[in-house]
Amino acid sequence: MPLRLIFMGTPDFAVPTLIELAARGHDIAAVYTRAPKPAGRGMDMQHTPVEREARQLALTVNTPRSLKDGEAQEIFRAYNADAAVVVAYGLILPKPILEAPRLGCFNVHASLLPRWRGAAPINRAIMAGDPDSGITIMKMDEGLDTGAMAMAERQPIGPDMTAGELHDALSRLGADLMLRVLAAADRGSLQLTPQPQAGVTYAEKISKNETRIDWEKPWKQVHDHIRGLSPFPGAWFELDGVRVKVLRSTRGESSGPPGILLDNRLTVACGRGAVQLVQVQRAGKHPMNADEFLRGTPVPAGTRVA
Repeated sequence: MPLRLIFMGTPDFAVPTLIELAARGHDIAAVYTRAPKPAGRGMDMQHTPVEREARQLALTVNTPRSLKDGEAQEIFRAYNADAAVVVAYGLILPKPILEAPRLGCFNVHASLLPRWRGAAPINRAIMAGDPDSGITIMKMDEGLDTGAMAMAERQPIGPDMTAGELHDALSRLGADLMLRVLAAADRGSLQLTPQPQAGVTYAEKISKNETRIDWEKPWKQVHDHIRGLSPFPGAWFELDGVRVKVLRSTRGESSGPPGILLDNRLTVACGRGAVQLVQVQRAGKHPMNADEFLRGTPVPAGTRVA
């Protein structure tokens, strides 16, 4: 049976869930997303991916700066929603908002909670070398990703899988899982499980000062660092003073002093072992595979990268 919903989300990750909810015939009373921001050379106002999709679907869009004032909360309550669906929205939901929908507010979180609560669960899972990730749908409370769990599903992380690839897989999985949660909630059969106290970790936002590649680390840590930051913000090194972003890598052969190229195929020695750079992007250029890069920038064995 269709539910009357409020959808709250901002980035690309949230779009598949919005599309699926609309496609399944749910009544989306309003879409909440972050306000447009100036960006680009012309500083034109850039609408969020969720707002662009909502406009395509002819849905009502709200972009409040905060939900803490009484007027914003009254507008939210007036939609008389059965539930709110929240996917990477970006604003704190105060208690009056959380309590307004009849069934509550349900959040799509890109990890198997309680591991990787916080802002960057996809990046952190790969950077930590986790063998799998997943989606948890939780009923939101006032804490940071501390709500009771409604459903969860695991997603394996392949050995060379990038954050971008995991992002896309989890966004599709989240949409499917949310549909199942809402159906169960509507039937009155949804079972909520408190998160365990053991195993809590926090996925801090990625900072610029941790994106540079440290070749002193073992090859596996370097490889996980590269793929965990690909495609954005991107792990990087410098070659002759020029920044080069690495988008894909794999395990390399041989070994040597950290930061030394071991062959003519962009295999770089690490503190233990080596990584082979598969796809790179020089500053101001488009991404290219190693062969293409080397045709324009010959880098012989023995060259040191920083």
